[in-house]
Parts: sequence; structure tokens; C-alpha cells
Amino acid sequence: MGQRFHTDTIQITTGGRAAAVDVTDRCARFLGEAGAENGLLNVFVPHATAGIAVIETGAGSDDDLLAALADLLPADDRWRHRHGSPGHGRDHVLPALVSPSTTVPVVEGRMALGTWQSVVLVDTNVDNPTRLLRFTWLGA
Repeated sequence: MGQRFHTDTIQITTGGRAAAVDVTDRCARFLGEAGAENGLLNVFVPHATAGIAVIETGAGSDDDLLAALADLLPADDRWRHRHGSPGHGRDHVLPALVSPSTTVPVVEGRMALGTWQSVVLVDTNVDNPTRLLRFTWLGA
């Protein structure tokens, strides 16, 4: 019987703009390195201004998500949290809308995502372009 728990942290650079970065391949690489079979994969971003979403990418949905977040959380002076770039307070509200973690079932070593689903790091904070992601696999 193999290992039932494995965790690792990687660094992602999002650039100096709002971004939705597909990390599905990095999740799959982690599962392969972990020797994962059946269980759960948790993806967590340990930052107060980023989140993890499961969405379709490449067909415009990732850009639509960023546009919707810009509409819901404008980068203006309405925010009480005022350090950093103008409107940075919105970045601290983001995790209430896009959770800082998600859990995906793993079956026979593969994520049991739907046909068009991807795991995406959502980052609207232009002041911090470097993010950590923690992957944790819990075996069944």
C-alpha cells in the first residue's frame, strides 16, 4: 500500500495585471509525482488577495470571469483597505467570491474534472505578481 498523503508548494508568476492562470497541468504533474491513485486533491493559494476557481478556459470564460470581477470589484477609491495600488482593497474582497481553495476528486490517478473544466488561479492583485500554490493529495 502506497503513501496516502503528499503535499508540495510551487511558485506561479501572474504578471503585473489581473490574471486567470490555468494550473490544471501543474495539478496533474503533482499527482503523478505523488503516485496518486484514488482520493482528493486540494489546491490552496495562501494569499489574502487570490483565489482558485474551476472553470472553462480558452473559450473566453477566463476573460469573462476577470471582466465580471472588475465589474463587481472596481479598482477605485471606494475601498476602506487603502494601501498599495488604487483600488487594492478590492483584491482583499476577492477571496470571499473566489475561494482560496478547491478540492477535486482523483480517480485512478487523474482529476475527475468535467470535459471543459480546468483549475485556475485567479489573481487581481497587480502589486504581488508572485504567488504560491499548495497542492495536497489525500489518498482513499
